[in-house]
Amino acid sequence: MEARSQPSAGTGPSPRRFAGALLGLLHGHVALFGEELKEQQTHAVRLLLLTSLSLVFGLLLVIGLSATLLICFWDDYRIPVIIGLCIFYSVALIVSLITLLNCLRDAPSPFSASLEEIARDREQLLP
Repeated sequence: MEARSQPSAGTGPSPRRFAGALLGLLHGHVALFGEELKEQQTHAVRLLLLTSLSLVFGLLLVIGLSATLLICFWDDYRIPVIIGLCIFYSVALIVSLITLLNCLRDAPSPFSASLEEIARDREQLLP
C-alpha cells in the first residue's frame, strides 16, 4: 500500500513541466498574435482614412476640371469633349483597378511573425 501512495520521482514533475511549457508557449503566441492584430488594425484604419480623403478630394478635382472643360468648349466641341472625358475616366479607372489588384496580390501575409514562431516551436518540439 505504501508503494501506491508514493509517486515515483521520474513521472511526477514531467507532466507538470510539460503543461507549464505548453501554457508558456500558448501565452507567448497569444500575446504576439494580439500585438500583430493591433498593428494590422491601426494600419488598416490609417489606410482607410487616407483612401477616403484621397477619394473625396480627387472626385472634387475631377468634377471641377470636367466642368471647366465643358464650359470652355461648350459652344463648338461639346460632344467631343464629353467623349474625351469619358475615355480618359475609363482608362484611369482601368489603370487604378489593375494597380489595386496587383497591390492586393503582392501584399505580405498578415500575422507572418506568429506563423514563423509557431513553425519554429513545432520544429523544436518534434523529434
